[in-house]
Amino acid sequence: MGEPPIFLALAGHPVRWRLLSALARGDRRVDELTVLVGEPQSLVSYHLGRLRAAGLVSARRSAADARVAFYTADLARCGALLSAAGAALHPALALVPPPPGHGAPPGAVLFLCTGNSARSQMAEALLQRARPGVPVFSAGSHPKPVHPDAVRVMAERGIDMSGRRSKHLDEFAGKRFGHVVTLCDKVRLVAPDFPGEPEVVHWSIPDPAREGLPGFARTADELTVRIHYLLHRVEAR
Repeated sequence: MGEPPIFLALAGHPVRWRLLSALARGDRRVDELTVLVGEPQSLVSYHLGRLRAAGLVSARRSAADARVAFYTADLARCGALLSAAGAALHPALALVPPPPGHGAPPGAVLFLCTGNSARSQMAEALLQRARPGVPVFSAGSHPKPVHPDAVRVMAERGIDMSGRRSKHLDEFAGKRFGHVVTLCDKVRLVAPDFPGEPEVVHWSIPDPAREGLPGFARTADELTVRIHYLLHRVEAR
């Protein structure tokens, strides 16, 4: 019979389950997680350590303040382990994701980063390709021209970004969105409130321009995974 699958052993603890549930929505600092789960920071840090050791959660230093870190749930690994846990009990219980388009018509999505030159533009383009029926936009707090390496990396993935322009987030003031996603730690601090109570999500993704072309490729890969999971929330909202 053996021991319970690792995902059940880890996620079955009430505090770890609440941590994973919070991080499944977006990246968080440890002080934010402490408030969300209602437990002392020492206990939260202990359970985050257990989740990190199993590869379910990772940490990344904030680009806005290197003294703090943002924690991220690896939803792909969680999904794989959860599916394996179901299959371990019975083959018919392996996880099967819902089909695309499941749920109500989606609300618009707005991606924000500082320059609207790479991360938010790439995210907008990737979501447009993944689900053409979802209205999606991007903007920045300090716009600058779209980075040529972002255009190049996306072209390698079959997406033409050569004609895109950067936009200031003021262009979208007062507009309604279902989801607002901040993609850098700096814009998270200055993003305005939008009407209609959108779900606000933070993804702590480093500026790819600091690493050159490989950084843009890694950013495109990370955004592809995150957008896959975001779409399920968008379409279920």
